[in-house]
Amino acid sequence: MHSKLFQSILDRRSFVKRMALVGCAGSQSFFLSPLSRAADVKASGDQLQAQKNRAPLHANAFYTLPLGAVRPSGWLRNQLLIQANGLSGHLGETWADVGPNSGWLGGTGESWERGPYYLDGLVPLAYLLDDANLKAKAQAFIDWTLNHQSAEGMLGPRSNDDWWPRIVLLKVLTQYFEATGDSRVIPALTRYLIYHQSQLPTRPLRDWGKFRWQDEVLSVIWLYNRTGDKRLLDLAHVLHQQGFDWREEFADFKYIERTTPQAVGLTSGHQTEASLTTHGVNNAQAIKASAVWSVISGQESDRRAFFHQLEELYRYHGLANGMFSADEHLAGRNPVQGTELCTVVETMFSLEQAIAIFGDVSLCDRLEKIAFNALPGTFTDDMWAHQYNQEPNQVECSLHRKPWTTDGPESNLYGLDPEFGCCTANFSQGWPKFTASLVMLSDDDGIALPLYAPCQADTIVRNTPVHLSEDTDYPFGPTVTVTLHPEHPVHFPLRVRIPGWADGATLEVNGTRIPGIANGSFAVVERTWKAGDRVVLTLPLRPRVSHWYNDTIAVERGPLVFSYGIGEDWLKLRDRGMTADWQVYPTTQWNYALDPREESITAQEHDGMVNDGSGPFTRNHPPVTLQVHARKVPHWQAEEGVADPMPASPVESAEPEERVTLIPYAAAKLRITCFPSLKDV
Repeated sequence: MHSKLFQSILDRRSFVKRMALVGCAGSQSFFLSPLSRAADVKASGDQLQAQKNRAPLHANAFYTLPLGAVRPSGWLRNQLLIQANGLSGHLGETWADVGPNSGWLGGTGESWERGPYYLDGLVPLAYLLDDANLKAKAQAFIDWTLNHQSAEGMLGPRSNDDWWPRIVLLKVLTQYFEATGDSRVIPALTRYLIYHQSQLPTRPLRDWGKFRWQDEVLSVIWLYNRTGDKRLLDLAHVLHQQGFDWREEFADFKYIERTTPQAVGLTSGHQTEASLTTHGVNNAQAIKASAVWSVISGQESDRRAFFHQLEELYRYHGLANGMFSADEHLAGRNPVQGTELCTVVETMFSLEQAIAIFGDVSLCDRLEKIAFNALPGTFTDDMWAHQYNQEPNQVECSLHRKPWTTDGPESNLYGLDPEFGCCTANFSQGWPKFTASLVMLSDDDGIALPLYAPCQADTIVRNTPVHLSEDTDYPFGPTVTVTLHPEHPVHFPLRVRIPGWADGATLEVNGTRIPGIANGSFAVVERTWKAGDRVVLTLPLRPRVSHWYNDTIAVERGPLVFSYGIGEDWLKLRDRGMTADWQVYPTTQWNYALDPREESITAQEHDGMVNDGSGPFTRNHPPVTLQVHARKVPHWQAEEGVADPMPASPVESAEPEERVTLIPYAAAKLRITCFPSLKDV
């Protein structure tokens, strides 16, 4: 069935053997010049083998496969196609900041972070879809960058020498190399990083780079694993020393309430250390700081610091959609506060890295909740417009200054670049990097399934080519079917995640039930796998109630959060080239309190809606809806487009009982997600 694929993989085995020899070279390769070592690690563009950590780095639990080894199918592929046909695929045609005059194409236009930000999502999107047009768009930026590296090693436009955008560029080039094997990349990265190391004593990290150092360390680790150049480990230590100490910051976390401009020193209009410490995107990227550093340190204290940081951030700023509030700075737990789109995609990336390092189920659960709610919830269905800030309780999108901590009145408009263009450049990485993380290699040379969505994957396990297909309507349906096709029988462990919420999940292999399945763990099935072996995971998608700010409740089912979809009236504010900016006004009342009893909630799945070409996160075609008992609370109203503070639960209401339909969070662009609970039901 897959003979051509397997023959292609067999033809690459000489490459795999070369990689093994490079790994064994160890200290001998250190005496070669960086460019000589680089020549030894040229890779095939179709490389399927995950790269493990090289000593003295400490082992990950899992390792991500090279870009392109995991490919989307089913509804997920449709979602990536929607993205490619929307702003992601056409941004340079309608937005000058990444257009033909970009400084990252040699022009005189924007020369800071927006070019690298855009490529950080465009490259994986292009190669996951195997889209020649998108590849060509990305290639123009990459060719200019690689072909115009300075003699000393600097990359990027000469008009801007900030280290920060280069940190993003490194992520771009590592992904591009995995997908293409372009022989220019390893030498260019080596020259740049050694140059960077030479400059840091006199030109240290500052501003954004100082607070986002951990992202560069990721790329340093990536390159070290391929070259063994020990100077890179020295650079990692310098970056750690000069970077902001996030571990210490959260050891005594002071920002436990909604931020104000006065509290973080923004009244002067200039960034302060307090404003950078409380900045949402900085915190999103910093989530991974202790995890990444633990790969170098090997210290259990770094692992504990990672989980402590995550716990503190969500304890004081967590929201029902899976995110923490930051509009633009940490904003507390009130569901009318927002979260910046950059914060969403950077939190996802941080969690993807932490999942690989630690292999922890709770991180997988958290990532899925963000990916299936907060990520699609901030876009129009066609992904031609997005919000800067989204709110779980979002009753109007209009030009009001409330409720933001430090942002302006355009913050929750849907448009091209509302409030600020960083999210326009950066949002494209969300879906592609989630896709690339669906299948991983475990440290004991098995396969791990940390996240679920329809996909295909090809890899090499214990020197055996393996094709894997994952067929599912998850998160809308309960069944995940994984079919394995090794080239020949091969013994290895398969790790299947059982979500923490999935009490009563079942797992079968070729129709035989696997005993001892526990939620909140990885079920490990170790056996000799043969072509056609089928693994079926069935997850109980029962509606459940979770508790939030001011004793409000939210309704969830699996990883999906459900909202009351307020009637929407879309008013065009202005045309923006190929897209437009929109305000959205409510056309229905929304002030409901819910019956909190889980047994009163019923679910209805709508056949055929998951793979509808319009995508599963649309209001008109939701694949699943919930029905709940509710009553209106007349005194709960809105002021300046923002829902008033919610009445403390439980509340009394003399209004008639209604049977109200809830739809997936992302399908409702105006929504109530956190509800008061009714008293005496």
